[in-house]
Amino acid sequence: MLEKVNEIYGIKTVISNRKVDYLPSFLSAEETKRVRDFHATIQGYKATPLVSLDNLARRLGVSKIYLKDESHRFGLNAFKGLGATYAIAKLLSEKLNVDINSISFDYLKSPEIAEKIKDMVFVTATDGNHGRAVAWAATQLGCKSIVYMPKGSSLRRLQHIKDAGAEAYILDVNYDDAVRKSREKAEEIGGYVIQDTAWEGYEKVPNWICQGYTTMAAEALDQMRLDGTNKPTHVFLQAGVGSFAGAILGYYANIFEEECPITTIIEPQNADTIYKSALANDGEPHAVTGDLETIMAGLACGEPNVVTWEILRDFAKAYVSCPDYVAARGMRLLANPIGNDKKIVSGESGAVGLGLVSLLLEREELKALKEKLELDENSVIVCFSTEGDTDPDHYEKIIYDGKNPSPF
Repeated sequence: MLEKVNEIYGIKTVISNRKVDYLPSFLSAEETKRVRDFHATIQGYKATPLVSLDNLARRLGVSKIYLKDESHRFGLNAFKGLGATYAIAKLLSEKLNVDINSISFDYLKSPEIAEKIKDMVFVTATDGNHGRAVAWAATQLGCKSIVYMPKGSSLRRLQHIKDAGAEAYILDVNYDDAVRKSREKAEEIGGYVIQDTAWEGYEKVPNWICQGYTTMAAEALDQMRLDGTNKPTHVFLQAGVGSFAGAILGYYANIFEEECPITTIIEPQNADTIYKSALANDGEPHAVTGDLETIMAGLACGEPNVVTWEILRDFAKAYVSCPDYVAARGMRLLANPIGNDKKIVSGESGAVGLGLVSLLLEREELKALKEKLELDENSVIVCFSTEGDTDPDHYEKIIYDGKNPSPF
């Protein structure tokens, strides 16, 4: 059963009361432990900070607000390295006929293995962070990479990808057409597509990428428990194609089963494919077309991952389509902390979750939605800041020049 909530200042919401009797087994605790064990073999791996925003929580009237700061991941300023490293390692372990559970990342960098894989080319499409992660992982292993970006992409993000070792281009097409171009290029040269979205016949690599993302979800739980909190009551997850959101929600569904945290999926209003799919209420994923223009470049995707869509459909409580000012609000809140709360540099795609949380808890106009999500003084909220200032110039325009002001 679905319920559409009245639009408030551009914020559109669908509430779901779906009940299911299965769990996404590929995101189980056992699988995640294997992923974490592999990530631990990568030089420079460490758990990213989980920041407790205690003063903000008090101001907003909830028990806890935690924010996982992924700007510290592998020096890439974003979380995507978790998925790229694991997917490429899984692909290579299959090609080499070895068990990934018995090898390390350094094994794949050894001279003997490097000689075997040196001619492999990994191809992908990206709005920035994923392509940089694929380029970084490929270069670490002595392989080549080709990266395509959609029109309007940041030149700074393009340069980051090139600096990581890739051959990279901005195309005159949207993100989903850039994905199609990467598929064509891989077929043309005998390369390997490393894409974090799935389509019919291409599910294995995206599933490995999703498994890679579960490391941060497991880290967050460990860190919460060290802080004296057993579990979150609410999780807010931003979605592009839905791979990150599906990975985190799928893992938490396995861990907590019928006590899974109330989870809200958030998208930009011009690229709200998950929201539109939920609204259709036919169980199928639905695409959004056009330029997908939004400041949340990492979420500007029009075609959902067909595997993680099912997880989001079946386990999420709410689907929210929101204007860009929500992300800008979150960025400013994190850049200007209350009291001794830690300052966090969070990019456009990273801060939208906290932006929405603050509006739900502060604005009388959103009180009905707040109540439907059961947010109250006992709530323990987790958000994931999936990137830092991956385009510093754009970040500064939003923080200091007031771009995308709030209507409130």
